Amino acid sequence: MWIWLVLLYGVLKGIREIVKKKALGQNSTIEVLFMYTFLSFAMVLPTAKQAMGVEPRFYFYIAMKSFFIFLAWMCSFRAIKRMPISLYGVLDLSRVLFATLLGVIVLQEVLGFPQMIGLLLVSAGLLFLKYKPKSLREAGTLAGETVEAKFVVMAFLSCLLNALSGLLDKLLMRDITSSQLQFWYLLFLTLFYLAFILISRMPVNWKRAVCNKWVWLLSLLIVIADRALFVANGMEGSKVTVMTLLKQAGCVVTILAGRFLFQEKNTGHKLVCAAVIIGGIVIGVM
Repeated sequence: MWIWLVLLYGVLKGIREIVKKKALGQNSTIEVLFMYTFLSFAMVLPTAKQAMGVEPRFYFYIAMKSFFIFLAWMCSFRAIKRMPISLYGVLDLSRVLFATLLGVIVLQEVLGFPQMIGLLLVSAGLLFLKYKPKSLREAGTLAGETVEAKFVVMAFLSCLLNALSGLLDKLLMRDITSSQLQFWYLLFLTLFYLAFILISRMPVNWKRAVCNKWVWLLSLLIVIADRALFVANGMEGSKVTVMTLLKQAGCVVTILAGRFLFQEKNTGHKLVCAAVIIGGIVIGVM
């Protein structure tokens, strides 16, 4: 059962990227982000009673996790809006690379030979995205798939910040429950986006944001996906290594969606890059 739950998380993660791009077609980045987090928090409000009882010292670390996600989503939503969804899906796999490096640096984890080979393959797959054959570069330019470097940097920065958030998850889940973490992290995240709107005085079309059906779907998907992952983590016999691999199912979803929903080009090249990266992940978790 836990394998199916994690696979569900991976597929829903890929679908979320598609829905984000649809939502951003109707609203600004900050409008989608605030409504997305606010509605997600509203959906977990029934678990408020279970979320109480957190020791005061943990609120700071949960707030820090929320701040990392606040910045990560600001970067990723801007990147998704300005680049092919299939390309973003492959770049998003780099979070595995960042998570591994953080594990070595912060948690003093030791890399074995398979992990080193895996990291090399992940790096090679990401580099192959940039250094593609001349014919594919020309085809991408003609198809309007040229992406500004700053949006690629934003995608990678989002992956790094998500990896930092995941590191905090690993540390926090030793002492608090999944219900507590999800409730308080979404509350802090909502407050961060609200504070950003108030401080920057950025104009927000609240009516259009509330009426954006894609934002509502996005909020529902994250609540379901997170809950599936939390339940899987708590099941006896669940293995983090296998879960790491299954989560990458979202990449295939985004590449195929880019081809069939958004008529993006160079799908074969992106699938090859994704296969090299996922192959590295498979070797790394063996």
